[in-house]
Parts: sequence; structure tokens; C-alpha cells
Amino acid sequence: MSFSPAHLIGGDFSLGLFLTADHGRRDLPAEYGTLGLAKSEFDRHIAYDIGVEELTRQLARRLGAPAVMGGFSRLLIDPNRGEDDPTLIMQLSDGAVIAGNYPISAGERERRLARFYRPYHDAVARMSAGVKATSGKAPFIVSIHSFTPHWKKTARPWHIGLLWDSDPRAVAPLLSMLRENPDLIVGDNEPYDGALRNDAMYRHATANGYAHVLIEVRQDLIADEKGAAEWAEQLAPLLARINAHSEIHEIRHFGSRTGPVI
Repeated sequence: MSFSPAHLIGGDFSLGLFLTADHGRRDLPAEYGTLGLAKSEFDRHIAYDIGVEELTRQLARRLGAPAVMGGFSRLLIDPNRGEDDPTLIMQLSDGAVIAGNYPISAGERERRLARFYRPYHDAVARMSAGVKATSGKAPFIVSIHSFTPHWKKTARPWHIGLLWDSDPRAVAPLLSMLRENPDLIVGDNEPYDGALRNDAMYRHATANGYAHVLIEVRQDLIADEKGAAEWAEQLAPLLARINAHSEIHEIRHFGSRTGPVI
């Protein structure tokens, strides 16, 4: 059976919107075994973004929008890192030593780039081009991720965080709408900073002048189907409202806090 580096979810390209889920899956090709890890490690956040696959599918269904989901575990190679990033292929992750990644030869690194990483990004680029051609406007890109409730011994209180670099077009209204709910703790570039050079949103959105947002939902809130459905129900109408604004579909270059856009 062939191994797919990207899974496509069908939807209406004319909406001018599509979703991505870089870390939605924890799959590995059979020849990589478990990269030397216990199978139980693939139930942890180090292998994938818990809850993201179901949330992405639910969101795509409610919006009627297409999506691209990474088909491999981030432990194999991380599609949300630049090719020159030292964390592209992790050798140690949250206390787990990934023996199958250490040492790693230059040839094996290139093999993973060619077989998994680049085909995933090619799939995102094709969907972006298809949405633009069909809708006649610049695509609005929404990237779905999740984060752990604690990091080391530090609690992460946010229910949801929006990550971004310099383009506020989608982030500002989404922050405002989410904060209308007094029960939500909403993070602005929490628990991570969204300015990461050559990451997936930099590559597919910032560099092209496309409006975008990276959404991080706390993993315990979407770990089961019910939680994912509740968050999809909450987020879908907000994203649809943002997508309806004409400025979202203009090509505008805001630059990057990481340096000149290349």
C-alpha cells in the first residue's frame, strides 16, 4: 500500500478559502517502524497535534471548504519548519530520544525532504493555486494546530491562541470576535510566536501576500469528537464572516518580523 504525504479534503474552491493541518496525522511508512520509540509515544503531542484531524474535518464540512492535511508524523520531518531549520528533524522531543533520527545522514535528510516534506508543500501550493484560479481572488488560508495544556510544569491557560506575523487582516477580527465570549481565554501569539521564518504560513501566505491565520486550540478541548465538533461549530461562522470581507482576498504584502520576505 502506498504512503501519501498529503491527504486532501474536498470542498468548494469558489469560496476563496482553504484549511491546512500540518501536524494532523501521526503516520509513518512501514520501513521506518517506530523510529526506535515505544508505540505509546505516538499517542503524545510529540508525534502529532492531538485533535486537529477531527477539528479540520469538522471545520471543512461546516464551511464547505477544502483542506490539505499532512500525512506523516512530525517526528519523521516537520512540515511546519523551513528546510534550513535545526528542528526540522527532531532528535530529542519533550524527553523522548528519537533513535531513528540520530544520527541522520545528509542522504536520509534529503530523502525525507523529497519523499514527504516537499510533496506536502506541493499539495498546499496546488490547492492555493486552484482556489485562486476558481474563485478569481487571493485565497484566505487557515492553518489548524493544537497545543498541550501544560509545558513542563507551566500551565497554559488559553483555550485558543491565534498566531501571526505582520498581516492583521484575519487575526484582528477573529481575536475581537472570540473575545466577545467572556468564558474564553484567547491568546494573541500565545503559546507561541507566529513569526517563524520559512514556516508553512510564511511560505504559502506571507511570501505571497495572502491573508491567513494560524489557529492553536488546547488539546484537551478537542481530544474527542464531541470537543472537536463544538469548536468547529464555534469557529466556522467566525471564519465565514471574515472570509466575506473583500480585503481578505486582496494581495497585500505586510513583510515579516523575521526579516525581508524572500
